[in-house]
Formats: sequence, structure tokens, C-alpha cells
Amino acid sequence: MPSLDDTDIKILNALQQDGRLSNAELAAKVNLSPSACLRRLHLLMAGELVAGTHLVLDQKMAGYPGTAYVFITLDGQDRKQLDAFEARIKLIQQVQECYLLAGQADYLLRVVYKDAEDLERLHSEVLTRLPGIRRVQSTMTLRTVKRTSMLPL
Repeated sequence: MPSLDDTDIKILNALQQDGRLSNAELAAKVNLSPSACLRRLHLLMAGELVAGTHLVLDQKMAGYPGTAYVFITLDGQDRKQLDAFEARIKLIQQVQECYLLAGQADYLLRVVYKDAEDLERLHSEVLTRLPGIRRVQSTMTLRTVKRTSMLPL
């Protein structure tokens, strides 16, 4: 992790909590002048710690009330098969996250869906037709208890 002082950490934590803060609001929260705050923010944004900024939509309001975690097992784990799978999975918009695993399954996906029929379509017409698929096992969530992208600093 890059060298951060207490003020940098306050800036980053404030923006992780509310990325829509104006520079004046941020400066007041971290006890800096607006110009000093903006200068520090530009330096932080230019570094490698900040991977990007984006707008987070309410999943239910966007028409995707369901979340499922899907374990994918491939026929093999050679680099060619992994690369082919990963290239295709990146194109599926309902796949929100994809992780290569060490363990029984090869990948873990977090997918969003509209209803049971949409999840069935995603499973039978999309995921099972990806290259090298041996097994697809889905677990549906009942309720989101905690979801955050905020990292502790």
C-alpha cells in the first residue's frame, strides 16, 4: 500500500462512504481548505490505490432483484481453457463478479437475475454453453445482509 497520512485516509474513507461529495464538502469533512483538499485528491486519484470511480445502481430498482452465486467446474485447467472461459464470461453482463478458485470448483460467479425463469435461462442457455464446462452449481441468496465495496484503511 502506498504511504498515506491521516488526512489521505480521511479523504479516501469519506469518498468511499459518499463518492458524490463536492470538493467543498470533502474539504470541510477532513479539515482542509478546498484548494489543499483538491490538490491531495488529484494526487490520490493519480496513484495506483484508486482503481476507479463508478455509479452504483440499486439492483432491485434496476430490475434484478435476485442474486445467485454460481460454482463453475471446467473439464480441464490448462491455460488455454481458462483463457477461453474467462474471455467469454467477461461478455455476460449479468455476471457481476468472477473469481478463479483453488478448491473443488474452478470459478465462483456472482450473477444477478430478474426472476426464476431468467435464472434458468442464464443457467441453461448461457452458462452451461460456455467452453469447457463440466458442472454448473447455483446457490440463490434469500436476502442481502451486508454488501460493501468500502475497504478498511
